[in-house]
Amino acid sequence: MTREPLPDAGPPARAADLRLAGEWLAQHDLAGARPTPLLASRLAVRRRARLAAQIILAVLILASALAAALGGFPPHRPLPLLALTVLVAGLLLAQSLLDWWVRRVDQRAGATLSRRAAHLIQPGWRAVLGQPYAVFAVATFAGGVVLAGSALAVPDPTVRQLAVILLIGLLGVTAIIVMQLRHLLRHPVVAEDEKSLTADVIMRVEDARDLTTPNVQWSLPMVLLFGTAPGWWSAAAVAYLILGLVACVALHARTPSSATVARRAMSVR
Repeated sequence: MTREPLPDAGPPARAADLRLAGEWLAQHDLAGARPTPLLASRLAVRRRARLAAQIILAVLILASALAAALGGFPPHRPLPLLALTVLVAGLLLAQSLLDWWVRRVDQRAGATLSRRAAHLIQPGWRAVLGQPYAVFAVATFAGGVVLAGSALAVPDPTVRQLAVILLIGLLGVTAIIVMQLRHLLRHPVVAEDEKSLTADVIMRVEDARDLTTPNVQWSLPMVLLFGTAPGWWSAAAVAYLILGLVACVALHARTPSSATVARRAMSVR
């Protein structure tokens, strides 16, 4: 007699992904939950997207250093500057496609469920992101804009051209982050029971916190203008980076874990 597949079996998952999903559940005090193929696929795509995002950042740094090594960005040689502009735009587009990939996997996972968890919640921005992380993200953006604006005031045309690229890059990555946060707050919960509902909220919180880690915002000023702009600007960029790192470490050390935040959100539904 043939066995029919379970309706909630979810997408196929590799044994390694299932094992890592079990470890993730244990790390978030959900050791009693079963690592399902649905959860394994959602966690796997997030791991791969984060790895790809780190590669994108490394490409940006290496390309900027290479462009500078090939002669800098003199006004009579606009090709390196144009190439770097196209690269920054392309990398931002690649990041947005990565985010779309993660959302697509979540949507397909949700479509496999024949039932949803009872008493669904839709956590707001205070639960998903939290006020400290929101303030940190706004302060990071403001600091980057101030750096770009101050470089625009430098009379050197090369510095001003790079400042325009920096400003465009900051605005582009901020727009992507806002779109991602909007999706995290609005997309339906992918859960079929209480434990998978908790796991879904935990993933939302982790995704939101990952978004507010300003890797691009810290890297762009350093790779584009450090050493090219005046000394006072380079000192300000280093201070911006150090203060941001200190604030980021303090946030991670003093704020509750994603599992704690998720359980608090669940307790008030």
